[in-house]
This record gives sequence, C-alpha cells and structure tokens, in this order.
Amino acid sequence: MGNNLLKGKRGIVFGALNDMSIAWKVAERVVEEGAIITLSNTPLAVRMGTTSELAEKLNAKLIPADATNVEDLKTVFEQSMEALGGKIDFVLHSIGMSPNVRKKRTYDDLDYDLLNTTLDISAISFHKMMQVAKKMDAVSEGGSILALSYVAAQRTLFGYNDMADAKSMLESIARSFGYIYGREKGVRVNTISQSPTLTTAGSGIKGFDGLVDFSERMSPLGNATADECADYCVVMFSDLTRKVTMQNLFHDGGFSSMGMSYRAMMQYNKSFEEFKEENGNVIYG
Repeated sequence: MGNNLLKGKRGIVFGALNDMSIAWKVAERVVEEGAIITLSNTPLAVRMGTTSELAEKLNAKLIPADATNVEDLKTVFEQSMEALGGKIDFVLHSIGMSPNVRKKRTYDDLDYDLLNTTLDISAISFHKMMQVAKKMDAVSEGGSILALSYVAAQRTLFGYNDMADAKSMLESIARSFGYIYGREKGVRVNTISQSPTLTTAGSGIKGFDGLVDFSERMSPLGNATADECADYCVVMFSDLTRKVTMQNLFHDGGFSSMGMSYRAMMQYNKSFEEFKEENGNVIYG
C-alpha cells in the first residue's frame, strides 16, 4: 500500500519490457504512490515484450518510440502531456543495450559501428530525451529525471564490455545537463547506480550470474533488488529530494565502498585448493 508520495504527479517511464525489468517495477510503484504515467519502449520491444499488459494494468497510455530518434521523443512528450493533462513531473530512463555484448565481441575486438549504437541507445538517448523535453518546456519546475547506471562506469568489471563506456557517458550527461536544467528550469537530474540485477538485458552479459553472486558476497547489505530500486526511484521522484541533483547515487548494499568482505575472502581462499601442489604451494601458472 502506498503513502501518496507522488499524488498528483505525472510521469513517463521508458524501458519497461517485462516483469523482470526495473522500469516495470518502477511503473507499478509510482502508480501505487498516486502518480499517473505513460509508458514508452521501442516498437519492437512493445511487440516482443509484455509492456501492453502493464499499460492495461496501470491504465497507462503506451507510446511506442525509438528513444534515439528526436522526432519520436517529441511525440512521446506531446502525447504524454495530452494524455496526463499537463507538464511532466518525473521521467525514468531505463534504456541500455550493447550489440557488441550480444555478438560476444570482446572489449579489445569491438566493432566500432556497434559501439556507436551502444552509446546512442544507452547514453546519448538520455541527452536527446532531456534536450527535447527542455526545448518543449515539457517538464515542470521541480521535476525529477532519473537514469539507471552501474558501478562499471567507475570500475573495471569483467565482461561488462562497452556498456561500461556507455554508463560513464550516461553519468556525465546527467551532471552536465543537470547543471543547465537545474539553473534554467529548476529540474533535477540524477543517476542511480544499481546493484547487478537479473533483467533480460543483464542476462546477456558474459559471466553475469557470477557478477551477481560476487556482489552479493561483497555487499554488507547484499544486492539491492529491482523492487528496492523502485522504492528508491519513488523517493527521488518525490518532493522529499528537491535539492538533490547532478548526483550518481549508489544503490548497491554498500558494494561500491567495499574492498574485500569476509565472505568474499573465504570464497577466494577456497578457489586455490585445487591449484595447490602436494607440499601446499599455490600453482600460479
């Protein structure tokens, strides 16, 4: 049961594919907290996923759109303001995809055309979204815009590939655009650096299951779930965080501040057992 933290607010949620999506959980939670919303995803994702079911459940208008296409984004904001009856109070960008990851290209063997696609979909779309919204004056003063990121933007994590570059760019865009949007329109822009979460997109990353387990062992509070991320988004969309902007907010159970946990150390030590000589010396080669 909600607490009406978002009562009377209007929002757009980009990127809900199915019930594994963080954006899906966010959409459910913001409506539970009293908001009215529209949903948007690519036409292909709308056909392949179950976003239409979510739209029906939440009584939300579903607007198929390519977030890398400026004209499509204009349509999303125009139709959202018309459907919701006014300017938008909050926006969630939960969009990310790497063709290099899907094609299993390693980071030292990237296809550069595919890299450009990764950056356009996963990061530059965030800039396009805000530039369109600002030029249209579509977001109300005091509004809140969020994008979902990951700690690989700051640290090297095996297998995350060019998505790490995209997340770094995403966070930089939030700071740079957040300054302008805050100064001129009073709009907040932040990113949430979420724990590794088993979504459809995340499952395509090499070794992702191991990454989830490692993060769980390293984090004093354990990994943050998609539902818990949705709770955090609700707070960031609410009036309780009116002075928070241009921040990358870690929501990861403490993982980002850890060096080595006891649980991880124990697992690390066990991993050497099969690589020891009879005299107990570790075989490194």
